[in-house]
Amino acid sequence: MARTRSENYEDIRLGILSKAAKLFACKGYERSSITDLSEACQLSRGALYHYFGSKEAILFAMLDRLVHSLLERLKAAAALGGAPVETLARVIEAFVEHNARSPDEQVILLNDLGALSEREQNEITRIERQIVNLVADVLVPLNSSRKITRSTKKIYTMMLVGIVNYTFTWYDPKGSVSPKQFAHMATDLFLNGFLKTGDIASEAEDPVRSLTRRSGKR
Repeated sequence: MARTRSENYEDIRLGILSKAAKLFACKGYERSSITDLSEACQLSRGALYHYFGSKEAILFAMLDRLVHSLLERLKAAAALGGAPVETLARVIEAFVEHNARSPDEQVILLNDLGALSEREQNEITRIERQIVNLVADVLVPLNSSRKITRSTKKIYTMMLVGIVNYTFTWYDPKGSVSPKQFAHMATDLFLNGFLKTGDIASEAEDPVRSLTRRSGKR
């Protein structure tokens, strides 16, 4: 007779994914055994298999939920409309908040995606491409200088994603800079640069003349 699902079936599944994420991030996916998972989740092996068929199934469910939840948060942020700069700031804020809330899963995505089957890897990668495409679509309306072309669109998009994608390794959303403040800083840095327009190009042409000009020498 098949085992019936409890009323809190999904809550238990989410609890397993959360505890497994802490275990995998700390010990490593490959070095974590079913026994380790059973102990971490405080469930018997039989109960664990009732919710997930294998350790790989836990890993896939974890990463699949991670990338889908990020995509949905970014879609919601982009759908609010408003000025293009405001939209970009909201998308970055949602990105930062999502990563800050899932540091263990971010580590596992970075280190253990290759442990999944090719089909499962392709599914995670497919969603990641949708995330990149969404960010690119948010950037295009800001392309007044026409820097974004067919050949540079992905480059500029990945530059921006690179600014926010690894915040989970060092950023504390409860620190002195809130996710909203971080988003505006990142937006300003990406759109306006740290130096005024033209400073990099002029100094690259003649760094010595630039240095002497700033020091008042002739």
